[in-house]
Amino acid sequence: MATARQRRTKTPKATRPHAPGYGFPKGSKGLLPWSWAEQRLKKSHNYWIGTVKPDGSPHVMVVWGMWQDGRFLFSTGSQSRKARNLASNPNCTVCSEHAHEAVIVEGVVEIADVAARRKMIPAYQRKYDWDLSSMKDDLLSMKEPVFSVRPKVVFALWEKYFQTKSTRWKFE
Repeated sequence: MATARQRRTKTPKATRPHAPGYGFPKGSKGLLPWSWAEQRLKKSHNYWIGTVKPDGSPHVMVVWGMWQDGRFLFSTGSQSRKARNLASNPNCTVCSEHAHEAVIVEGVVEIADVAARRKMIPAYQRKYDWDLSSMKDDLLSMKEPVFSVRPKVVFALWEKYFQTKSTRWKFE
């Protein structure tokens, strides 16, 4: 189990988004805590995934997934457009389902290791009431991809308090 100090160091520092012309206040008063963003990432049912096609054009699709251990995990067929896009360009975005309390993750995908997959499967089954038993062997043997999105920058945009609470977290 992580110590209190280890947990603190994993919490990214909140800042204002860089958005000239939007009139965001200076300073940190009113910034959202990281827990606000994580809660929405954990509770979303559907997520928007944005990837880049080989010709440079965008591709957006809805997926199911899990916010787990500071990363977003999702599976998709190895021949899906998403998987093929991510194989050639690992940069992507993940957005929570409610735009009025939006959380936007800009990150890089990696193939999730077996330990992350083992942890994800029962949580995914509980969250979606979806039996993964027919896919479990393929997921655990790495035959089918489970992607782990490592955040680089995360934005939180709360419509009701857009001017005062819009927040950005940088991870690198």
